[in-house]
Amino acid sequence: MRTDRAIVAYAFAALCLLLQACGSLPPSTDKPESHHLPPASDTPSAKYTQAEVDQHQHQSGFRLLTLSTNALLSRIALVDHAKHSIDLQYYIFASDMTGHLLMQHLLTAADRGVRVRILIDDNNFTDEDHLFDALNSHPNIKVRLFNPLQTRNPSAISRATQFVLDWRRLNRRMHNKSLIVDNSVAIIGGRNIGDPYFDAGSDTHFRDLDVVAIGPVVQQASAAFDDYWNCDAAYPLKSLTNADDSAQRLAAARQILQGKVRAFKESDYAQTVLDELPTGPTADRRGAWFWGEAELVADQPEKIETSRDVPALRIGSKLKAMIDGAQHQILATTPYFIPGDEGTEHLISLVQRGVTVKVLTNSLASTDETAAHAGYVHYRKRLLEGGVMLYELRPSMGQAQPSTTLGKSSGVSLHAKTIVVDGRQVFIGSLNMDQRSKLLNTEMGIIVDSPGLAQAVTDFFNTAALPANAFQVTLDPSSHRLSWHATDDGKDVVYHEEPDANTKKRVEVSFLRMLPIDGLL
Repeated sequence: MRTDRAIVAYAFAALCLLLQACGSLPPSTDKPESHHLPPASDTPSAKYTQAEVDQHQHQSGFRLLTLSTNALLSRIALVDHAKHSIDLQYYIFASDMTGHLLMQHLLTAADRGVRVRILIDDNNFTDEDHLFDALNSHPNIKVRLFNPLQTRNPSAISRATQFVLDWRRLNRRMHNKSLIVDNSVAIIGGRNIGDPYFDAGSDTHFRDLDVVAIGPVVQQASAAFDDYWNCDAAYPLKSLTNADDSAQRLAAARQILQGKVRAFKESDYAQTVLDELPTGPTADRRGAWFWGEAELVADQPEKIETSRDVPALRIGSKLKAMIDGAQHQILATTPYFIPGDEGTEHLISLVQRGVTVKVLTNSLASTDETAAHAGYVHYRKRLLEGGVMLYELRPSMGQAQPSTTLGKSSGVSLHAKTIVVDGRQVFIGSLNMDQRSKLLNTEMGIIVDSPGLAQAVTDFFNTAALPANAFQVTLDPSSHRLSWHATDDGKDVVYHEEPDANTKKRVEVSFLRMLPIDGLL
């Protein structure tokens, strides 16, 4: 769910770029620093985790979260087992059904003495019920907003005006996603907190990937969280609002959240979650881990302050080194694929030296961001001419998908961000293969050397790329026309224009393709 792209595209169309920063927030320097606590050692979960890690020196363990319901339950289970600290960093933390559920469990954890730090990017932040204000008044909960707007809950006009007047700053966002409990276990990947990411929404249902992580990589994630929590762009929520710290506000929030959670428990979705409880290990039960040497990679928060590209502040060089080391195959999954001229030629050069390069992205019909698709279209033919194999996820046709990967929801849209190299090295994180992730937003993820985890992510890719689930795009060498190949009810079908897309999306893409906005997407 990338509403920043739409803002970028239409703000550009309105010539907002002619207006440079006219009113900017001062750095948030007057705030107390805090840092992660030592890894827990006195809880049953910590003792189990440490025993597992001790058997794999210098390695970290991972479990892949493919099912949306499992991803939600694993977060709730970790929060419920927390004894000392919980750190959350998200681009989106929605005030919806699943967001309220997590808020309630975070509040319960704080009540039993757990320190909770919540860092949210302000681009999509809403607090109309003042629930975050209330949580922030709890002595054990602190909320900070990253790179905030100057007003709380702005109207559409106010929001657009602020982007116009403070364009260079507000066009740069924190896209990181992590949840760290007791500095001993973490969830890292592509999911935000909100109904669409857990199959609980009524509109878009994102197909995404996270990992539950234990071992040394968790302490690396905690250090990265501290860098963002204490940076100048992170503002205490209290400094941005007029909310008081009254007990009445927190008491009112408790009543609201209790009502929300009761409604959740009575919903059809909650029953589905119970019915689909996985039989294998989750974040809160014993089971096998994928082991391997791992590195947490994260852009520096100062990346949003630079007026030029500073490679030392971003993770791109490490991912490029991983990709350049490929000998046989690269599998890349990205919802928004805008490689740019340089990235396009780089992928083609890999093909020319014998590496198979496959990319799974959204089709026009499945994407939630037509601006991103318009950028992708610029490079599609050249990629195909160079031998890169392209697959575009189909929107659900109503058939049940394999529950181990694509779930059962309708209106699916790809949101996972992964790279697998030679069936051994894996990247899972928040970074899309586009110019916005490369140059404007901050991103994070993990790089793991683990054949087992690589195979699990490869299975996700291969199932998603099946002809029943995705279009394979090809280029006729004589006519240079694109074709989309798939199967319907077991029969091969071929389309010669973007399949299944509605008129609105086609018109939007046609308009956006005329704008030179690739560097902003």
